[in-house]
Amino acid sequence: MTAVRVGGGLGFYGDSYRPALNLVEAGHVQYVAFDHLAELTLAILAKDRRRDPSLGYARDLLPLLRFLWPAAVQRGVRLISNAGGLNPMAAGAAAAQVAHDLGLSARIGVVHGDDFRGRLDLVEWDDSDPSAPPPVFANAYVGAAPILSALDQGADLVITGRVADSALFLGAIAHALHWDLSGAGPIDWNRLALGAVAGHLLECSGQVTGGNHSGHWQSIPDLDRIGYPIAELSDTGTLRITKVPGSGGRVTRDTVREQLLYEVHDPSRYLTPDVTVDLSETWLADAGPDMVDVCDVRGHVRPDAYKVLAGCPDGFLGQGLIGFSWPDALDKAEAAAAILARQVQAMSLSTTAPTAEYLGVSSFHGPLAAPVDRGRVNEVYLRMTLRTATRGAADAFARLFPPLALSGPPTASGLLGVDRVRELFWSRTGLIPRSVLDRGVRVDVRPAPAFYAGGSETRGGSTLL
Repeated sequence: MTAVRVGGGLGFYGDSYRPALNLVEAGHVQYVAFDHLAELTLAILAKDRRRDPSLGYARDLLPLLRFLWPAAVQRGVRLISNAGGLNPMAAGAAAAQVAHDLGLSARIGVVHGDDFRGRLDLVEWDDSDPSAPPPVFANAYVGAAPILSALDQGADLVITGRVADSALFLGAIAHALHWDLSGAGPIDWNRLALGAVAGHLLECSGQVTGGNHSGHWQSIPDLDRIGYPIAELSDTGTLRITKVPGSGGRVTRDTVREQLLYEVHDPSRYLTPDVTVDLSETWLADAGPDMVDVCDVRGHVRPDAYKVLAGCPDGFLGQGLIGFSWPDALDKAEAAAAILARQVQAMSLSTTAPTAEYLGVSSFHGPLAAPVDRGRVNEVYLRMTLRTATRGAADAFARLFPPLALSGPPTASGLLGVDRVRELFWSRTGLIPRSVLDRGVRVDVRPAPAFYAGGSETRGGSTLL
């Protein structure tokens, strides 16, 4: 029997990568995959790229590599990351610089070609807005095949752009278990579905090992040293979720099933670029301490199109945060909100009314929040936001907050938020035929020094998917 152990090393841009070192050193894994990207992350990277064309990738990749790449190379653990974001080749060059600095001998594979900004006419958009502004980014969700190709070519580190989260892991699983994703021969869709589910369970780091758990969260031990998840798969069609023994957190049927249904709109038809997953008959079984088996995952033919996500400019967000203390803390915050609303109207900063949130009272539940005893509220923070057409108007709104310290209700304190203007984007989604995207995806595998010498330009060593 052939088996593989894959670790989940990151759940988002800025997540802690420290538990991943435990995976490398004590998890007996052959691969660790890092999921840096979300829809919001692409907007952040687009702003980076606009300021500096050499950026556009998740910059936490570099400290991550410095922290654990030497241990991974020493143990033969191969790393996969979608930190390439909107500029995978630049991320490859930056990773090569890290390899050079650390004196590591490694091959780097870069997957690119998911950028559709120059081919928007080929996308079938979900909306039909002909007046939509040109997007700042437009990227397709690529599948696992190019990751498999990079690993087949000997890459020790694979860096991708926008691929589906589960594909990061499925590419490693397919390589280790010698699965064919090309479609040249018969495809075992049940087997691919099991690999995609393994990736889905691992993609959010500690969320499947007890982090962010909405069940009996008080019973989850040692979250300060949480262990990240491991998927064990065999060529006989078994999947087990576990973690490094002795690490914090917990793997149970409850933690696994919560992650299993996370972001799944239709459990009977969970669409990924590689396979359509059917979870309607899936069941989970405790297999021992911190071990859960995932059984009866079914798969069907993959979609004939890839999802495309685009981000279009949508004005600016002005915001401010200011706190008030007892007595009458909530009354003071509400009075301050009324003052700011009248000032916005007088200055004609926006055509829409600002929104007000009272942290600790109603910021999460809004009008559904339970009533509070106003006299017992010791302190409250007022957060107000305003959408504007220009950066200047958003900045003007933020600057209304400091004068409240002397010209508003008493005991204003904790002033935050001045000049924290954010550019906003609205998202468009659409579909692109598989044949169109597959022709443009490229896999570039080279020794690290070749990437280091080549910078962010594509030179040699590239193969079409």
